[in-house]
Amino acid sequence: MTETCVLLVEDDPNIVDLVRSNLMARGYRVEVSTTGSDVEQMLEQFDPAIVLLDLGLPDTSGFDLCRSIRERSDVGLIVVSARTGEIDKVRALNLGADDYITKPFGIDELLARMVATLRRSRIVEPVSQDTILKFGDLEIDLEAKLVQRNGERIQLTPTEYALLRYLALNPGVLLTYERLLREVWGRGYENSREYVRVYVGRLRAKLEYDGEETLIVTEPRAGYRLIPPEQ
Repeated sequence: MTETCVLLVEDDPNIVDLVRSNLMARGYRVEVSTTGSDVEQMLEQFDPAIVLLDLGLPDTSGFDLCRSIRERSDVGLIVVSARTGEIDKVRALNLGADDYITKPFGIDELLARMVATLRRSRIVEPVSQDTILKFGDLEIDLEAKLVQRNGERIQLTPTEYALLRYLALNPGVLLTYERLLREVWGRGYENSREYVRVYVGRLRAKLEYDGEETLIVTEPRAGYRLIPPEQ
């Protein structure tokens, strides 16, 4: 079995040693960058499944690097930062991070969040599942994990795709924050409503045209539902 590669972008040697030793003991392959300048090259060279990104790098803004990584790749991206403010967390999520962990953290928590991120990128459809879902000019190919509008591909991150997939498999149904967090993000995210709000916003920005009828409808204080255009 091929080892899952993790790219750790962190300049604190104590955290590097802690994370690397624990991940390697569990069968992960870990590559380390202590600066942001060589991250792009390492993404191409090692093709990691997950990037663990510290925001406080010595040579690069972690937020700029978060944006740059997401523009180049749909790799699982988990920010690991000493910044505990919700503003920083939401900013990182808006820039494309799949998750956000604050320091100090436990290895068990890190591993759980890595597994959840990998699960969203490795969704396998049931054999009996219809493979093509259509909503007006929006088409979702579940088998290929391909989303198109008017034949033009829309690039989604694994988390964006997992959220859209779940909304699309339940058209017209009110999906509460709690249900979306449980089904898309998994256990441990029960109190993370900001994840849903940020990622619904990201989907709307990519899927909806200005001035047209809303595809994903907000139910105030409750959740969201995807409304097919014909409804």
